Amino acid sequence: MEKHSDKTAEEILAEDIGSFFDDPYGWVMYAFPWGEPGTALEDYDGPDQWQTEFLQSWGEAIRERDFNGVDPVDAYLDATASGHGIGKSALSSMVILFIMSTRPFSRGVVTANTSDQLRTKTWGELAKWRALCICGHWFSYNNGKGNMNLYHPSYKDTWRVDAQVCREENSEAFAGLHAANSSPWYLFDEASAVPDKIWEVAEGGLTDGEPFHFVFGNPTRNTGRFRECWRKFKHRWNTRQVDSRKARMTNKKKIEDWKSDYGEDSDFFKVRVRGVFPSAGSLQFIPTDYADSALKVVMTEDAVRHAPVIIGVDPAYSGEDEFVIYLRQGFFSKMLGKYEKSDDDVLMAKVISGFEDKYEADAVFIDFGYGTGIKSIGDTWGRSWQLVPFGGKSNDPQMLNKRGEMWNAMKNWLRDGGQLDSQEIADEVTAPEYKVRLDGKIVLESKDEMKKRGVPSPNRADALALTFAYPVLKNSQMRGQQVSKAETEYDPYS
Repeated sequence: MEKHSDKTAEEILAEDIGSFFDDPYGWVMYAFPWGEPGTALEDYDGPDQWQTEFLQSWGEAIRERDFNGVDPVDAYLDATASGHGIGKSALSSMVILFIMSTRPFSRGVVTANTSDQLRTKTWGELAKWRALCICGHWFSYNNGKGNMNLYHPSYKDTWRVDAQVCREENSEAFAGLHAANSSPWYLFDEASAVPDKIWEVAEGGLTDGEPFHFVFGNPTRNTGRFRECWRKFKHRWNTRQVDSRKARMTNKKKIEDWKSDYGEDSDFFKVRVRGVFPSAGSLQFIPTDYADSALKVVMTEDAVRHAPVIIGVDPAYSGEDEFVIYLRQGFFSKMLGKYEKSDDDVLMAKVISGFEDKYEADAVFIDFGYGTGIKSIGDTWGRSWQLVPFGGKSNDPQMLNKRGEMWNAMKNWLRDGGQLDSQEIADEVTAPEYKVRLDGKIVLESKDEMKKRGVPSPNRADALALTFAYPVLKNSQMRGQQVSKAETEYDPYS
């Protein structure tokens, strides 16, 4: 090999590559033949603008964490939602090759929603960029059936990245990567369709070394872990939404046709072009924008003074479900309490009666499923609590059962100006999906069905829905002309 200052060309290359340890953008500009005639990049002077911003932001995070090769640092979590055709697969290839080139003995897993997407798009694109990369020859590349990987041939088992299809039964392939002195990392393509179980297992692999987790996708689903990167887990994730119109390679004429055909605010245009999550998933019963608007509602005492005070109780005796009690007065609502599962009916009856007295509730509705014991104790105390059978007959001709009737009433209440008191309840009311039977009846997804697709039980939302079980009149005659405690002891602003 050619000598220079007593070093081989490969040694000089290795030193150059190593100097970009905390500079992904600098590495990308160095490692690929931007603008070089006769190459696939001859018409480009560097990455697209959004890709540049991604790489520079990542570099800042690497420098902030300042991994010393021994002490673990916080995982870098980065989520990108986008329209179509912006170059996600190209950037994924840059990410893969940067980590492999600058972090000896790093271990990674790459996945996508289908084997075809993984093989032909994500992993197929990697082959093109490896061929362009100045140090791509350092690594062996495979894209055979059941064998998609990239590894250093001298350290095949300890310096590698594997492509795995994201089947839930294959979740163990995403378990701990054991790279405590380097970087364990994950990259999800089309992340909206990656099962929640895979996300959970991957989280366990981000506890040592200098971990990274990158997720890319079109925002097709309004539920699931990809969506929660912008909601429930937004404090942990670095997020961006990339509009296809701002990417240089997209078909601008086609995009304008879509805008004309569907409108810029349509869910079709949001997902395919703007990189924005739809107002409602295709099977989502309550649209997300209803819940988002409800979080912004500010309620005054005068606005609800005329309305009855109703308490809904969703008990829980087993599993991971919570015992939740909700109050609603007109368009105002708030959670009164949540408790660990409890089979102590006397204790919980005392809690409920305490709230009933404090707020002088006009009605208390309890889920029949686990509420019969509590109701019996209330009867002995002279309480007029009412059991509500979720599977009972619906008075709403659209809905199959009583639970669906209550949820549909809650949906209309949110649409008309109802107020929600937390992001947790907002997430829960938008979580259930539905289906339509042959007879036209709408069936709301059950708690067990939600758990099977990795979505937590909506205990808070069910407790709130119970406040819509039956019509309730304000019992003002029994109270004379006195102002109720519900009007004086809780503050709708809180």
